[in-house]
Amino acid sequence: VVLADTLGRADPAHVAALAAEAMAQLPVRIALHLHDTHGMALAAVYAALEVGVTTFDAAIGGLGGCPYCPGAAGNLATEDLLYMLDGLGIQSGVSLDGLIAASRAIEPHVGHPLPSRVYRASASPA
Repeated sequence: VVLADTLGRADPAHVAALAAEAMAQLPVRIALHLHDTHGMALAAVYAALEVGVTTFDAAIGGLGGCPYCPGAAGNLATEDLLYMLDGLGIQSGVSLDGLIAASRAIEPHVGHPLPSRVYRASASPA
């Protein structure tokens, strides 16, 4: 079962409580689909990890949106998620450099800068 915050408005405490309740009531794996409209998607992932959720949707560069939710931002950026998971010592088997390369290849075709913070930082001289 995938719990979705299509508007990107949920706060981490709400996400953790809802995920914990779903896990207690349903005999299936719980996953999260998060949009980053209010910049809380990574915080929500962290809170969900704390209650045992291990499956998360994400999109290269933070692509996405929602045609029936005007103003909703893109999905949680895969690069941002992976960077946080790596920092927490959680192995994903996914190459951060590969994700950044994929975003670099996709960005010219979408007509706007990709919102991924990690991707944006990789393009900046450090």
